[in-house]
Amino acid sequence: MQHLYFDLKQQKKGAVAVVTLDKQANVRLMTASNYGALKSGRRFSFHGGRATKSPVRLPIPSNGHWFVVVDLGGLAGRVRASVAVQPPPPGMLAPIRDRGPINDVQVREPIEPDGDALGGQTWDVFISHASEDKEAVAVPLRNALVDLGISVWLDKTELTIGDSLRRKIDQGIRSSRFGIVVLSERFFDKGWTNHELDGLVTRTVAGEQTLLPIWHNLTCDQVRAYSPSLADKVALTTDTVAIEDMAEQIAGVVRGRGEDVA
Repeated sequence: MQHLYFDLKQQKKGAVAVVTLDKQANVRLMTASNYGALKSGRRFSFHGGRATKSPVRLPIPSNGHWFVVVDLGGLAGRVRASVAVQPPPPGMLAPIRDRGPINDVQVREPIEPDGDALGGQTWDVFISHASEDKEAVAVPLRNALVDLGISVWLDKTELTIGDSLRRKIDQGIRSSRFGIVVLSERFFDKGWTNHELDGLVTRTVAGEQTLLPIWHNLTCDQVRAYSPSLADKVALTTDTVAIEDMAEQIAGVVRGRGEDVA
């Protein structure tokens, strides 16, 4: 799809992207991960839509790396556009950072793996994912966490077969302080449909969740249809939370700084 794009870089919640157009066009505000999905021809989420008047004002809903994309929806011709970002209004108070849902996910001390498993190392965060979700979610999340000083073991094994992979994931979970599983339709399609994912995405210590599922292009109904118990677990979703925001929240929990989590 031919389009204009504007990299807004890191922006704070409450800022406003002001888009000026010379004709009607589609104007979409999206996270960096969703823009990557758009460029790759995958499904993506956005804020905005068809603009019939100019300028268009799009509030930025959360801290993170944002893009504005402008296109004519396949119609012939060209559109000219410019974008300015207005910062949050002076005196706008940041939300009180008390206990967010992710604070209920436990962080524990890792157990050194036996022999050469996982290179014999321990990590802050372990990420498991379907290979199709690598570029849209897993790699950007890994990079964002590393930028924040968090060590990450990224499971690069495609989720296609059972027991050996299950053992490898279990080793990664035990050897990491915090575990993440990226759930998506492709993850569900990888032959795991007869396996209760609770054993993969959670470990129960004193009734507390130790792993965090990330829902990628999934609705609660889809998760519930696959596993009702999974739908009740604390999770983040790429539909509403930018990858950079996820990384900041996860880093705050790993470092034991609950006040850093919205």
